[in-house]
Amino acid sequence: MTPAGLHYLLIHYDIPVVDPAGWRLAVTGRVDHELSLSLDDLRARPAVTTAVTLECAGNGRAQLSPRPLSQPWLFEAVGTAEWTGTPLRGLLEDAGIGAGAVEVAFRGLDRGIEGDEEQLYERSLPLAEALGDHVLLAYEMNGAPLPPQHGFPLRLVVPGWYGMASVKWLERISVLDSPFGGYQQARGYRVRQTPDEDGEPVSRIVPRSLIIPPGVPDFATRARTLADGPCVVRGRAWSGLAPVERVEVSADGGETWGDARLGPQASRWAWRSWEWDWEPPGPGTYELCSRATDDAGNTQPLEAPWNLGGYANNEVHRVEVAVA
Repeated sequence: MTPAGLHYLLIHYDIPVVDPAGWRLAVTGRVDHELSLSLDDLRARPAVTTAVTLECAGNGRAQLSPRPLSQPWLFEAVGTAEWTGTPLRGLLEDAGIGAGAVEVAFRGLDRGIEGDEEQLYERSLPLAEALGDHVLLAYEMNGAPLPPQHGFPLRLVVPGWYGMASVKWLERISVLDSPFGGYQQARGYRVRQTPDEDGEPVSRIVPRSLIIPPGVPDFATRARTLADGPCVVRGRAWSGLAPVERVEVSADGGETWGDARLGPQASRWAWRSWEWDWEPPGPGTYELCSRATDDAGNTQPLEAPWNLGGYANNEVHRVEVAVA
């Protein structure tokens, strides 16, 4: 698990100050009965704790060239925590989903301007996805109340989807009879080559593995140096499309590959550890690479196609190591 202070954050606007005593969650729209619930009401409902890996859709953006104009993430925009909350499905069933419902929209309390539009952060899910047993209304992270920066008092957690779907500081859930057309859905988080394209929406996390860089870094360049001799290369792998079934590692820049040993998962939705034994043939410079494959056959590419927002860059991770 990733401690709360080390778990990545992307906050579009400001962290809102929320008084939990006066806060309520509204459930409205195409429902039989509108609901208004306090935090105590939500805590009294059936609770589930699930380990979930959340990754920003822009993780790896800074590796693309030319670099897209947005948060310059390298590989750090990912973390795994235990989220505790009540299943969204139960709440929607209690409200009663009306005829013609197609989507569920989620609105947070963080307000700002984006694309020349003043807005509260808001995203939607297809109704079938919102009714999945794994989607949570979370009020705890790693066994403690949500910190303000992670969405206190309540956030959505959508396992398997990039982090933009897991709306923080949740205040309203609206069941809709037509697709949601807000900025974050219609313009933000879409894979496009030019600003004029409609593009394809970003949704589920594509397969990815990352290497824990072995050896020690140079202060200025961050170049890695590793002592000669046997080494265990370690890392993590995950996919929102299907469970990871294989991780391969290369020490020659991707010319030849060997299978890593896979470790356990805390849940279907959490990353999986892996290890690979490596004995360098001698001093020199080596390029370590890792790639994950899930059991639906989706594999990390050697190079990811460029897109305007820099989204879903899951190209093979490469770490250059000098063996001394």
